[in-house]
Amino acid sequence: MNIPVDQGILFALIILIFAFLLWGRFRYDLVAFAALVLAYLLGVVPKDAVFTGFGHPAVVIVALVLIVSRGLYRSGAIEILARAVIDASRGLQAHVGIMGGIAAALSGVMNNVAALALLMPMDLQAARKAKRSPALTLMPLSFASILGGMVTLIGTPPNIVIATFREDALGEPYRMFDFAPVGIVVALTGVLFVVFLGWRLIPVERSKTNTVKELEDLKDYIAELKVPESADIVDEVLRDLDTLAENNDVQILGLVRRGKRLPGAARREVVRKNDLMVVEGGPDAIDQFSGAAGLKLTDSDKHSKATSGTTTLMEVVVPEGARIAGRSAMDIRLLYRQGVILLGISRRGKQIRERLRKARIEPGDLLLLLGPEERLPDVVEWLGCLPLAERGLDVIQRGKAWIAVGVFALAIVTASLGYVYLPLALAAVVVVYVLLGIVPLSRIYESVEWPVIVLLGSMIPLGAALEASGGTELIARGIVDWTAGMPVVAVLAILMIVTMTLSDVLNNVATTLIAAPIGVDIANRLGANPDAFLMAVAVAASCAFLTPIGHKNNTIIMGPGGYKFSDYWRIGLPLEILVVLVGVPMIVYVWPL
Repeated sequence: MNIPVDQGILFALIILIFAFLLWGRFRYDLVAFAALVLAYLLGVVPKDAVFTGFGHPAVVIVALVLIVSRGLYRSGAIEILARAVIDASRGLQAHVGIMGGIAAALSGVMNNVAALALLMPMDLQAARKAKRSPALTLMPLSFASILGGMVTLIGTPPNIVIATFREDALGEPYRMFDFAPVGIVVALTGVLFVVFLGWRLIPVERSKTNTVKELEDLKDYIAELKVPESADIVDEVLRDLDTLAENNDVQILGLVRRGKRLPGAARREVVRKNDLMVVEGGPDAIDQFSGAAGLKLTDSDKHSKATSGTTTLMEVVVPEGARIAGRSAMDIRLLYRQGVILLGISRRGKQIRERLRKARIEPGDLLLLLGPEERLPDVVEWLGCLPLAERGLDVIQRGKAWIAVGVFALAIVTASLGYVYLPLALAAVVVVYVLLGIVPLSRIYESVEWPVIVLLGSMIPLGAALEASGGTELIARGIVDWTAGMPVVAVLAILMIVTMTLSDVLNNVATTLIAAPIGVDIANRLGANPDAFLMAVAVAASCAFLTPIGHKNNTIIMGPGGYKFSDYWRIGLPLEILVVLVGVPMIVYVWPL
């Protein structure tokens, strides 16, 4: 079979994109944008189409939804609702059910990452009060937030992409609640599975020790402590300090002298003034050991900005796409720009060989930050990280909660009834939020996940070029030929399974942009209803439960929950099978073939 040159180049670029996304060495937005530039240079994307993706309605809606989600969060509207129904004294199953229900409901009206960011600190607090492991509840919470996103147009980016693609392909986009008939049933089934069975599938070793100490053990940080001239341990041999370290629940890993890590654990080295001692332990243990040994958490002479006034420690988790992800504290000049010190890093038992300030931060890492109490919450927002404890009252403007909800509800109703174009309705909400101070101007651009925007803007022209060249039709013909003789509903199920598998290892937006045109081409070749195939792609792309890399929410909970990569499929595999078993009949019922 001869493949035209344009098709061959585009197929090669798509394969390269998938390969680089699987590799994970480079961030997905850089990969997609580089592929777009290369496609133009190779002549397969025309000059006037290169940047059209960045003005696409799907890109605009995603950006606006993220800003609106920030406004709902900062107004305290969602927090008030969550606090009213969360009670740490409830049994585990009841707690999982209530938290899962709230997460799913919130994800239908706001970005599901924002919904998890709001509820995760509350879930951790409930786990501490109930003296149980957060591993029992964080994964069900994450999965429920992902499931809830498929109910409405704005709940998850794949739905937005599918809706706008339908407008291009069939002349009319999906409306706000066109996803609801299928989405509600699938989400409800999935949440019920998670509540009654899913949490029981979490490995025993992750949940058998039901104590507060387990929560602390999940967060052992690598930290550097300064040896001042007055410290009693000056001139002591490092290995002789093991007893002191054990008594304070920390482990001494080595020494840093004149900016360089001494070889090995430096067990026979004599401790000198101005050395940095590298230790591992929980936040409280590190603080206690520093006091017992006469050490300093920081060099207060150099870090006076960070240690002036009332200082506090805050533990945060690094999600994918955070400002600090893939960079070091020195790269972003955390101390000199924000007056905050990176005191420790926790990376699920992995040793960190570099200096802390030079260590490259990875998604899923837990960071221990030290800084001024009044500035630290804002700095955490600037970093794009999520706190593992409740945020301070200064971040939430509870007096504007009902105004924020009312404005948002009005926009959704008018857009759903067709009176106002959805992007314009969401834009109006953003303007009102800014005018009322619910979202400060300084937070507008920080609210947008720019890597997702760049990914969308880059992949849309590539997908359009693949479709225009006949590439998606070629794939569709291959699938139809391979499934010849099978019922149409079986082909629908196969497309759903393939899309779901890709979404588990790739970004769900990239998966949707490639799978949507293939689904329509398959429907056209089979003489079937293209809406059924588009809905199958939408549901499947939203269901990434097998790995911690398939969805940002799964990455966020990995560190705080103490999960391993292999833990996800234990709940995720039966959940994905259930989604297919329930989703396919519902799609066929609501959107007859």
